[in-house]
Amino acid sequence: MSGLTDVLKNEYTGKLLDVAGVRKPPFVPDLNTKHYRAPLMEAGGGHVTLKKYSGPEIPASEWESLEYTTYKSDPFTYFAPICSPTGKNEMIGAAEVGKEELECVPTPNSEKCPTIMAWLESIGARYGRVQLLRMKPNTLRECRWGLHQDNNNLKNPDTHGWIVRVWLELTNDATSQLLVRSEHFNKKTEHAIALPQGQQAVVDSERLWHGGAHSGTHTRYALIASVESSPALNDWIKSQLP
Repeated sequence: MSGLTDVLKNEYTGKLLDVAGVRKPPFVPDLNTKHYRAPLMEAGGGHVTLKKYSGPEIPASEWESLEYTTYKSDPFTYFAPICSPTGKNEMIGAAEVGKEELECVPTPNSEKCPTIMAWLESIGARYGRVQLLRMKPNTLRECRWGLHQDNNNLKNPDTHGWIVRVWLELTNDATSQLLVRSEHFNKKTEHAIALPQGQQAVVDSERLWHGGAHSGTHTRYALIASVESSPALNDWIKSQLP
């Protein structure tokens, strides 16, 4: 029965469940706020694929030695919080503790990944939650079933910049990719960002439906950081264009 349930998990049955009201209604972001939005992000439709990371080598120990945790709803994907709202190694939204997304502080994991922390600082923009993803192989069908939008700006004052996500792929596999869509169930709006080792990308993860796919044989690791849109972020994006 569990195998049959997994087979039935695809974007088409997902749409039927949404229409029937079986699943919780999806979060609907307000995309018409007064927050500053980086021009290069807007020009890219909410996502920009950058060149590969070219800084100092990041040793595997900076992701393999961290303390990981997960959500009860997803036993296959683990995260190592590097900056969190509480400073603890726990997966918790900033709003859950009455904070803004940018009001996060380093966790004990941050002391184990100095090269990663240096990369974050090199962006030059304020960052909030930072977490390292550890993901088992999955299929495109599973990825599309799990497409979602983040809620990064719930308590973000409109005097701040709109919060987006920066990706840095740490492991290498030709099958790793990040799917983004402007419309949840419209495959015509889908764009695949290839994620070889060192690939950098910026995605408006509240505006776009997104999910990771990795059908390789090894565990995938990637860094995901919430970053404030600002002229500094726009300048960094410009400096990192292919």
